Amino acid sequence: MNKQLLRIVVIIPAFNEENSVGSVVRDIPAHLVDEVIVVNNNSNDQTAVEAARAGATVLHEPIQGYGRACLRGIAYAQNRQQKPDVVVFLDADYSDYPGEMPDVVAPIAAGTADLVIGSRALGHRESGSMTPQQVFGNWLATTLLRWLYGVRYTDLGPFRAIRFDSLLALGMRDTTYGWTVEMQLKAAKQGLRTTEVPVNYRKRIGFSKISGTVKGTVLAGYKIITTIFKYW
Repeated sequence: MNKQLLRIVVIIPAFNEENSVGSVVRDIPAHLVDEVIVVNNNSNDQTAVEAARAGATVLHEPIQGYGRACLRGIAYAQNRQQKPDVVVFLDADYSDYPGEMPDVVAPIAAGTADLVIGSRALGHRESGSMTPQQVFGNWLATTLLRWLYGVRYTDLGPFRAIRFDSLLALGMRDTTYGWTVEMQLKAAKQGLRTTEVPVNYRKRIGFSKISGTVKGTVLAGYKIITTIFKYW
């Protein structure tokens, strides 16, 4: 499958990211994607305004939750007149490098993968871009995935691409922090062709609502671990 022929839609969940979301949208290679969708997840700042100004389609999901915002974007993609071939997920905090999207999509374009995870563990991480608890949490989660599901990942990174038909077949349900690991474990259970590519990672713009607080870190960790065992 030639990537020039792929219809690619990007979904970006965003909660109070007015200082970064515009940069994320503008740095996405315009020639590669059909539409950029920013799901404004109950922000109380100018996130929606900045996303629209940068050229994104802005959706509104008033109930907070990372997975819920992603599901809102998927529902929109399903109702497009021209369904996408590939969906790329990307965070709104500018910690990822949107310009690396061709590398993330390439294995799908080559017909060798259904799901591609952008691995921060394999790429270069700027000092301080991930907290020690994030690094440990990724290690623990990927270790459990290997033990319980027999699949090798190095990261639960948010920067990822998946064939749209494969995404729909997964029947994604999680509405909060378990979204990324749910996708990866369900891909393993369904036998999807999965690979990782190195992506670089920098300090985010602004304050993390998850890793930046003890409560957020604990809740995210708990949800990820319980999700792994839930589907086992």
